Amino acid sequence: MSILQIGSDRTILNPESPSAARMRAYGKCFGKLNMIIFSTRPSARGTRAGRHGLKRVELEENVNAYPTNSISRFFYILSAIYLGLRLSRPEVVSTQDPFEAGLAGLVISKIRGVPLHVQVHTDFLSPEFAKLSFLNRVRIFLAALVIPRAARIRVVSNRIKNSLKIKNYKLKTVPTVLPIFIDVERFRNTDANQALLARDHLFDYRFLVVSRLEPEKNLELAIDAFARAAIDKSCLIIIGEGSQLGALHEFAEKKAVGKWVFFEGYADPAPYYKVADLVLFPSKYDGYGMVIVEALAAGTPVLSTDVGVAREAGAMVASQKEFPEVLKNWVINGPREGRLKDYPYKNFEEYVRAYCDDISSCTRRN
Repeated sequence: MSILQIGSDRTILNPESPSAARMRAYGKCFGKLNMIIFSTRPSARGTRAGRHGLKRVELEENVNAYPTNSISRFFYILSAIYLGLRLSRPEVVSTQDPFEAGLAGLVISKIRGVPLHVQVHTDFLSPEFAKLSFLNRVRIFLAALVIPRAARIRVVSNRIKNSLKIKNYKLKTVPTVLPIFIDVERFRNTDANQALLARDHLFDYRFLVVSRLEPEKNLELAIDAFARAAIDKSCLIIIGEGSQLGALHEFAEKKAVGKWVFFEGYADPAPYYKVADLVLFPSKYDGYGMVIVEALAAGTPVLSTDVGVAREAGAMVASQKEFPEVLKNWVINGPREGRLKDYPYKNFEEYVRAYCDDISSCTRRN
């Protein structure tokens, strides 16, 4: 079976990345997998011309990634359509989102006369999503065009599935809930980092945030809650990078907790989960919540806003208004251990089979 996938995960263009390894696993399942990756011209490094004369990154003989190499992001959709019509005809077009990739996939699927498979990782029907930017409001409009025309829809959480049902898009199919794969055993079995324990031994409570430092991740809520709770001998560790780093430093200083908030930059979160007493997940919206699952798998409790899989996975849930008080009460009432509930996959191979079967079923339906 030949599959064309369209998305914006540029890490796939790095053959050594976990994303590229996942694509190779899909390729073994499908037989042939071509991917179109939204990218600007600097992303073309490491590519070479294929038999169609198109620049590509060859992950396997049957697995190839084609960067759009667009002049700017405004040309992503047109570049993807151009590539999709130059490549050999697939049996299914699958898109990583119902937005820009979804629109490109819809056009290609119509011209090529093949079914469209749409994946939804973002809770775009959350009111917070629309508030964030004008671009997000455009994306909601694109999703309304794309999703009703999909032969099959994969969502990563029941929250998204229920949102689509409430929206009443008049779907052709019932969405399939296939959560993101996470190697939960790695987080269960990682040992606490002794260097971190030694560094932070003066603190009775270590709170942890693992997140991109971007507006939708709402890290100001975590810092504000930490400041308001005013828990003695406590610190807040933040792992991640992003555009808000400077602003968050300033916010921590404004809240008079700057000396107890540690920005660690990018780091493997696994050993930090074992050191932390509580993980905070303050996001404004989230389709899934990988950090929630990772932390609970490591045995660390999580306090989260009501997003993604927080409730079903076993996190404590609080509104933004309640967050500081719930954090303070946690010191008294716990829980001190986290327990991951209802994780669906036994191993990576089981996830790959479920993922590939969902896409392959488009041809059985048409």
